Parts: sequence; C-alpha cells; structure tokens
Amino acid sequence: MKFYNGFSLKNEVHFFQEYLDDSAYCVCGFSYGAIKALSYVKEQLLMGNRVDRLQLLSPAFFQTKSSKFKKLQMSAYSKGSEKYLSSFIGACFLPYKSKSIQHSENSLDELNELLNYEWIKSDFVELESKGVKIEVYLGSEDKIIDIKSAREFFVDVSTLTYIKNANHFLQIN
Repeated sequence: MKFYNGFSLKNEVHFFQEYLDDSAYCVCGFSYGAIKALSYVKEQLLMGNRVDRLQLLSPAFFQTKSSKFKKLQMSAYSKGSEKYLSSFIGACFLPYKSKSIQHSENSLDELNELLNYEWIKSDFVELESKGVKIEVYLGSEDKIIDIKSAREFFVDVSTLTYIKNANHFLQIN
C-alpha cells in the first residue's frame, strides 16, 4: 500500500488502520494526500502499472467554498504558519480532544493547491473503467471540509462510507 499524508502531516496512517487495504496494489490518501493519491494512480495507469484500489480518507474538498474563505485561509497561514497549523489541526479533531501528531514541511503553495483543487467526476469514471475500485471515507462531524457537498459529489463516483459521529481523522472519540 502506498499512503499519502495530509497537509503538514506525517506518519498519521495509524489513525486509519481499520479502513486500509494493505495490498501492494492499493493507494491511499488522507485529506490533502487524497489529491496526491488520485494524481499518482492516474500516472501509474498511464504507465501501464497495476492499481486495484484507491482509498480517499476525508479528501480535501473545498471547491464549494467561497474565494473569500480561501483568501482568509491563505492570509492566516502567511501571517503565522505555526499558529495557523495549530488551529487547523485542532479543528481536524473536533468535536473531540486533539491527539498527538507529527508534522512535515509545508508551504503556502501546497495550501493553495489544497484549497483550490477541483475534483472532476470524469477522473473517477476513467479509473473505474480501468478496473480501479474507488473508496471514499467521510466523517459526519468533519469540521474541515464541506461534508455535505463532498458526500453529494463522491456518492456518485465511489463506494462511499459515511461514518456517523466521526471527525476529519475519522475518529469517534
């Protein structure tokens, strides 16, 4: 299994063990990492490599958010990335207590990519036509993404698992 981390994170895969397929032909991504995982799978298939499953865990879904929201996020990060990330990670765990996580290098460009990424249904249709099983996991209490719009989008292009009372990290406590 190949796993892509969320924005500013590393080694968070342990939060998702109960959902992951450990096969060598599975690609997984959490939040921002879901964007990277999708890109990687498309690239692998173009090269003729085998991918059986794509698992997207709380994919970063901001395409329904206003440009004002996105500008505020970018501005807050620019003014103080450490404060921004602390607040962001805290919100990822809401409505529950934050847990310990490890950080990786991050940049304003990555945040911009995350906020402005456009999910396209035809990408998923193409993957499915090539035999890739697509699974998306969303938490009903996710305070990071537009959960209602994400659910409406992904229900048509994947096997969607909607986890009642789960946060962005798909945790229930």
